[in-house]
Amino acid sequence: MTRISLRTTALPAPSVDGLRPVNLREDLRPLADLIELVFADSMDSSGRSAIREMRALSHMGRALKLIARMNELALGISLGFVYVSDGKLVGNVSVYPAGYPKALGETWILANVAVRPDYQRRGIAHILVEASLDMIRQRGGARAILQVNCDNMAAQKLYERHGFIYERAWRIWRRSGFMRSPISGSSRHRISHLHGSEWAAELALAEAARPNSRGGVGWQKPLHRSTFYTPLRKRLLNMISLSGLERLVIRDEASREILASCWLESGLSFSSIRGWLFASPRVESKPYAQALIDYVVSRHERATIQIEHPRDDEVANQLMRDHQFKVMRELWHMRLDL
Repeated sequence: MTRISLRTTALPAPSVDGLRPVNLREDLRPLADLIELVFADSMDSSGRSAIREMRALSHMGRALKLIARMNELALGISLGFVYVSDGKLVGNVSVYPAGYPKALGETWILANVAVRPDYQRRGIAHILVEASLDMIRQRGGARAILQVNCDNMAAQKLYERHGFIYERAWRIWRRSGFMRSPISGSSRHRISHLHGSEWAAELALAEAARPNSRGGVGWQKPLHRSTFYTPLRKRLLNMISLSGLERLVIRDEASREILASCWLESGLSFSSIRGWLFASPRVESKPYAQALIDYVVSRHERATIQIEHPRDDEVANQLMRDHQFKVMRELWHMRLDL
C-alpha cells in the first residue's frame, strides 16, 4: 500500500518564485484557473466537473485537510508541485497513486501538466515533471503513466526527453442517447454474461488481445487477476451502490472458448455508460465486434455510451462510426519504468 502524507502546512508563501509543493488551502482556486486556461480546448465534461469541484473545495478552509484524505481529486493535487513566477502561480503538475495491484509495483499517474501560455518555453514544464519523477522514485515507485493528446507534439517531446515510451494510441468514442442509427440484422453469435468461474479464461483472452506493454484493457485497467476477478464482497457493494461492471461475451459454440468480450460500466455517479471491447487475435474480429456493438446500442439506445478503444483497430472504429459514435479525444498512453 502506498503511504501518503498530505502537505498542507509549513509551506512557502505563494509569492516566493520557483518550484514548490502544492499548498491546497492557497492553491486550489488559482490552480483551477490555470488548468481551465491551458486545457480549455480539450476539456471534456469530466474535466469541467473537476474544475467545479476544485473551486468548491477551495472554500472548505481548515476542513480541507481532512477532506483531502478522502477526495481523490484533492489527494492527487496535494501530492503535486506548482511553479511560481513574478508572484503568480504559472505552472502545475498533479501526481496520483494509480491504485494498481501490489504485484505490479507502485504505479503513479502524472496529470495536469500545465504552464500558462505566456510562460511557456522557459523550461518550467521540464522542472515540474522532473520534480514529480524524483518524488515517485523516492517513494519507491515502479512506474509512472500518463495520457497526452495525440496532437500535442510539444508535450509528447517533453515526456520523451524524460524517458517515457508510447504504449498505444486510444480513441474515446461517445454516442449520444438522442442519436438513432440502423442496427444490423439479428446476429448468429450468441451473447451472454460471463460466468464467475470464467474470469481466468477472459484474462487469457485479454493477455493475447491487450497486453500490458500496450496499455492493457484501457486506462487504469491493467491485466491482472484483480481486474478480472470480482470477489463476493465487492459484488455486494456494487449492488448496494447501484453500480458495477457488466461483462458480455461471445463463446465458440463447440469448444466454449471465449472469442470476444465487452465490458459495460455504469453507476449513479456516471453521466454515461462506459465500455471496453476486445476480441481474440486468432479470429476475424469484425463479426464479433459488430454483434457486441449492435447489442450494446440497441439495449442502451436512449443512454449516452462512451467506449475507449485502440486507435489502430480500424475495424471496430468503423463500426462505431456506422453507429454514429463521435471521437471525443485521441490520446497516447505513455509509460516510464523506474
